Amino acid sequence: MNQTDYTMNLQIPEGISEFLPQPINESASELIVLELYRQSRISSGKAAELLAETREAFLRRAAAADIPYFNLTPEDLDDEICAAADIATARRF
Repeated sequence: MNQTDYTMNLQIPEGISEFLPQPINESASELIVLELYRQSRISSGKAAELLAETREAFLRRAAAADIPYFNLTPEDLDDEICAAADIATARRF
């Protein structure tokens, strides 16, 4: 799969760049990737690939941005707890 870079003009209010830890284009790319991951539109592996870093490094970056690794609904969490309890019970015998 070929990756294409896109260029766009974006008006950034004066003074914002002084608060960014990296150039605006890198910050914008990072924010887009983080938001796609937050919305579950891409995996952590894909996000890491897009940012040219390891998956572990990306997960640390996401955690620093308050994006949870697990994004379960209450029902999904209940299902996971029940499944874990079933496994634990089965291993006792």
